[in-house]
Amino acid sequence: MKKLIAFLKSPVGVALAALVAAGSFAAIASASHSWENYHWARTANPFTLKLGDNVTSAWDSHLGLASSDWNVSEALDTNVVTGGTTAKRCRPTSGRVEVCNAKYGNNGWLGIAQIWISGSHITQSIVKLNDTYFSRSPYNTAPWRQMVMCQEVGHTFGLDHQDEDFGNANLGTCMDYTSNPVGPLSNEHPNAHDFGQLETIYSHLDETTTVLSGAPSNRNGRNLDLNFEIPRTTDPEELRAFGEELRRDAQNRVSLYVRDLGLGQKVFTFVTWAE
Repeated sequence: MKKLIAFLKSPVGVALAALVAAGSFAAIASASHSWENYHWARTANPFTLKLGDNVTSAWDSHLGLASSDWNVSEALDTNVVTGGTTAKRCRPTSGRVEVCNAKYGNNGWLGIAQIWISGSHITQSIVKLNDTYFSRSPYNTAPWRQMVMCQEVGHTFGLDHQDEDFGNANLGTCMDYTSNPVGPLSNEHPNAHDFGQLETIYSHLDETTTVLSGAPSNRNGRNLDLNFEIPRTTDPEELRAFGEELRRDAQNRVSLYVRDLGLGQKVFTFVTWAE
């Protein structure tokens, strides 16, 4: 609660509180944007999730700020650590999140979050930020980088989008689609509803943990180590590498895919598209 109170006293929190008081935020603030029932298994709260830094210097400050922003949550803390993969390949590491950037091609997406699931538990995740687009207008700005970084990392905790229509007014959260992350309101950071949702997701404890506490000791098993061929174009056939379509956004583009690996294991892919 202390973290949340400090956030609400910040400029972003004050602006959000004003919207709620005016009734402008009521419909979204009462809605759930958890991502089904998927969560990291852990035996205590708050737990610490490692974010592997596989990004270049152009992204380091954005990863650091996203980590600090999400640490306002009472449910979890994040810790940026040395990356465990190469940026181009961006292979997952069991028990943590690997964050990568590279020129992944003209495939239509700015960023993706891929999350491996065993039963209802998240076991590992990767975030990919596509410099093919972030190296050119309008995306080569700090606000765009920050919003996409914040959003993709947020997915790895179990959060979904708050809104998937680029034309709607900004909700003041990075978990909101927008054509202008600067706003008003700014969509570069989480908001109080994101933190409240995380507390709901992690309100119970598990008997085991899927969160890595120490250094990785070995590579993952065959199914969990599966990393897809990255789609190089917007061709629907190539995009099927992400698996089955689960949902489309207001612009009729697929925002969530799932690939079934068998034995209760799946990989979900959230996609942030370039306009």
